[in-house]
Amino acid sequence: MRKIANNIWILILFLLSAVASAQNIFDVDYPKREERAVWLATIGGIDWPRTKATDETSTQRQKQELIAILDKLQRANINVVILQTRVRGSVIYPSAIETWDETITGHAGRAPSYDPLAFAIEECHRRGMELHTWLVSIPLGTAQRQRSYGTMSVTRHHANLTKTVGGEVFMIPGQPGTADYIASIAREIVEHYDVDGINLDYIRYPESQYRFSDENLYKASSGMTKADWKRDNITRIVRRVHDEVKAVKPWVKLSSSPIGKYRSLTRYRSGGWDCYDGVYQDPQAWLRDNIQDMLFPMMYFQGDHFYPFVYDWAENSYGHPIAAGLGIYFLDPREGKWQLNDVRAEMHTVRNSGMGGIAFYRSDYLTRNQKGIYDTACEEFFPYPALTTRMTWSTDTIAPAQPTDLYYKDGIIRWNFREPMTEGRWQTVYFNIYGSNIYPVDVTKAENLLAQRIPATSYQIAGRALTKSFYAVTATDRFGNESAPVQEISNITSRPSHEAIIAAVRQHFAGTAAPALPKTSKNKKEKVAKPTKVKTTKPQKVKEEKPKVEKPVKVKEEKVKAEKPKKEKKSTEIHIVDFSKYLE
Repeated sequence: MRKIANNIWILILFLLSAVASAQNIFDVDYPKREERAVWLATIGGIDWPRTKATDETSTQRQKQELIAILDKLQRANINVVILQTRVRGSVIYPSAIETWDETITGHAGRAPSYDPLAFAIEECHRRGMELHTWLVSIPLGTAQRQRSYGTMSVTRHHANLTKTVGGEVFMIPGQPGTADYIASIAREIVEHYDVDGINLDYIRYPESQYRFSDENLYKASSGMTKADWKRDNITRIVRRVHDEVKAVKPWVKLSSSPIGKYRSLTRYRSGGWDCYDGVYQDPQAWLRDNIQDMLFPMMYFQGDHFYPFVYDWAENSYGHPIAAGLGIYFLDPREGKWQLNDVRAEMHTVRNSGMGGIAFYRSDYLTRNQKGIYDTACEEFFPYPALTTRMTWSTDTIAPAQPTDLYYKDGIIRWNFREPMTEGRWQTVYFNIYGSNIYPVDVTKAENLLAQRIPATSYQIAGRALTKSFYAVTATDRFGNESAPVQEISNITSRPSHEAIIAAVRQHFAGTAAPALPKTSKNKKEKVAKPTKVKTTKPQKVKEEKPKVEKPVKVKEEKVKAEKPKKEKKSTEIHIVDFSKYLE
């Protein structure tokens, strides 16, 4: 065991050392499937919206704010947006159960002239991103806040399900009706909206400082300890949400955001702030029992409070993805003293552990590039798109049919698909686009993925796709099952062969001119094969298809490392974290 641990340790340190060097920053095995999530908070408009929708002009400005955020997230190849939808017993969509939150119009209970949730879903799907609705489950905010909701407040129409402690109002986990109530909100959303997931936040007992108690409902004759009874209350809510949602749409992904430490480990204590004993959550059991599809644990810690718990989550995932929630808000000097390398080290460790993904709390700190975190995400970690995890534990593991008849014309690739793409009014089949300069296109390589979740049977070639000579398309369903690829129908002898490209690259490095490659027709994509194109094609782009990086920040970091190695070594976790002790 020690030998295995040491080998893993050496491998981890080697990988981290490699990415620490700017010249080797892209020498990383990027995953084709990975959860890349961002929490987008609406409470108080801290992420969105900053503008209140009170008239047509302000409504359009509010929409444009969200579009700008999603555009930046798309450029960072984020594939999951967790949008705060139930805030504190109030919502951001027209609901028959709870009233409008004040964040949209500036007044609780006042509706805007559009549906913010429907708009957000449409804009996320337009960019190939999933939208998961974030539901704050147990806290209801202050008593004053609830009074502002009038008769639509849960404290009025379901008073028996709530309790006020020190001016703060909470749902009561021990009341059986609480599970039904929260599940009804989740069901209302999936029945009316094309959401991809339901995320339960604060699905736990309140922290000890609130002195919340529902132990008057506990019956010792149940045979459970009080702690087990409390965990069972929380699990009952999670299970009820599962049963309601999956009955409507089995492909909707159920998740939660538990505390970042499951439980104290043998050598590393949680300090009393953990899921199992601290707030009575049992998320590892939720994965084991398949009543949750994934987790986004809030791992807003460093050092021994972070690294050992990464491996605990990874070893107890039961085949489900767990996206480590990273507290990038600590990069803001007003919030903490984290440095960029603190986050980089954690991101590398999470990816190498096999947990299944990374989540950022929260959107604003990422999109305004706090201490360079946005640039780091774009260039170092997410230079290519990624598919989300396939739901291998679900009831549907059969891939869709293979698309057919793929061809290119006038800057657009088109294909046929002979099976239904919808179920009722919900689209259930999408398409992924791959491209390469080598035929056939290898769809197993992350760097060949150009776009995901395309809703139509055509795709306009643009951006990075313009550098590719050949294309392939796969069909994918809402469970993540992916079909075999259809390769482009083309006469590949009219284009440079793999051998010709290699020969041209070798001659380039030898300092000689590359030989002329075969002339092709005026077809736009075939222009890649013209002699002038080949002579100017950069060999690293042909061989490795790596994105071009010219960010000045990276150059600056390289200089610091080269000129002041001692200072860089002192300031980064990458070189001082002893990973071996977590693997014994």
